[in-house]
Amino acid sequence: MQSHPLRFPPRFVWGAATAALQIEGATTADGRGTSIWETFSQIRGKTAHGDTPENACDHYRRFKQDIALLRDLGLRHYRFSVAWPRIQPDGIGKPNTKGLDFYSRLVDALHDAGITPWITLYHWDLPQVLEDRGGWRVRATPEAFGKLSEIVVRHLGDRVKNWITVNEVHCFTRLAYGGGDKAPGANEPAQIVNQTYHHALLAHGYAMSAIREYGGRGARAGITDNCHVAIPVTETPADIAAATRWFRDANAQVLAPIFTGRYPENFLRRCGADRPQVARGDLALISQPTDFLGLNIYSGAFIRAGRRGAPEALPYSPSYPRTDAEWLTLAPQSLYWGPRLAAEVFGAKALYITENGAGYDDDTPNERGEVIDLHRRDYLRTYLAELQRATRDGVPVKGYFVWSLLDNFEWQDGYQRRFGIVHNDFATQRRTPKLSAHWYSQVARANRLL
Repeated sequence: MQSHPLRFPPRFVWGAATAALQIEGATTADGRGTSIWETFSQIRGKTAHGDTPENACDHYRRFKQDIALLRDLGLRHYRFSVAWPRIQPDGIGKPNTKGLDFYSRLVDALHDAGITPWITLYHWDLPQVLEDRGGWRVRATPEAFGKLSEIVVRHLGDRVKNWITVNEVHCFTRLAYGGGDKAPGANEPAQIVNQTYHHALLAHGYAMSAIREYGGRGARAGITDNCHVAIPVTETPADIAAATRWFRDANAQVLAPIFTGRYPENFLRRCGADRPQVARGDLALISQPTDFLGLNIYSGAFIRAGRRGAPEALPYSPSYPRTDAEWLTLAPQSLYWGPRLAAEVFGAKALYITENGAGYDDDTPNERGEVIDLHRRDYLRTYLAELQRATRDGVPVKGYFVWSLLDNFEWQDGYQRRFGIVHNDFATQRRTPKLSAHWYSQVARANRLL
């Protein structure tokens, strides 16, 4: 029995997360190649204020300072990604030694500070050369990613034991190739978009194979998914059943192949002639057993049982509370129902919240140099209360990574949208922990809500 009603389980993992493209900068340093995001951000109107990732947080040169921030905040786990163009400038071929050396120094510095590294092998920064050859539309890209994974795991596997294959399939497929707002900003027909999903899952499978072969003793691996979360409007049997059905259907394209080794028939019927082409052996590769499932959860859909119990998703009104990121409506219960349904519907045995956070545009230091982000602190506390409830109810959640350590290049929203618990002045690169950082630090050290 837990000794405190708001306590998390023993050995619960507390950390912070970042992504290479969003913080590293140095986009032309030491042989790094060009990613699709540098190309995309050069197109007029694609990013806020024409912002580019060229400088970002200059983490490439300041990583020791950022590791000291993590250490001082008492965060003993750090999720970050490797930049594919930094390791293979053209996406294939011999690795760039200077790129690999950077990540080796980063991992060593984390260990020196007593911080456990969690590496994401792909966080959206596809080398532009590979996009020019078809990108995620073609099988050659996941095959190339398998080679990248082998290079990275062989180089760092002696010191890194926690691996995430790819981050948020939905974002770098549908939102990138289906007319969305992510690089490369293509507008392909449904069949090609569905094929990009399948190729992304193949990439996950190839990376799993590389980790299993070269990760060494104790290597653990999984995927991070931004699953579509269903929240029952009332916690009654009818609404819970409707939410469960909605969750299963909404996540059929990514989680079902990974956990069941097949695409569900109702999903294939919905696709019709636009269903992905699947080669022999693909689903066996995709469904290799994982050690955990990472979930990036920010919001969710409220579901009720409609006519004959059919799931009915309720619309958010314009006045419903949300962050400055318009897509991020406040739904703290998503951090209870997302993990619970992932475990119940797909059988995930271990879950980590690999991202959760809040983006605002008004995080400005006051005259005393403080950033009093009470809105973010309140967001984190209400969400974490629901996550703690999940652990109390036996949902196998093992850890939580706040998004993000630093204000950064927030993709198409550029530098105006701040998700960090540490404020970054992009003109001076001065880091200032916000009130939310100090609060989160106390929570992590105490292993309970405060």
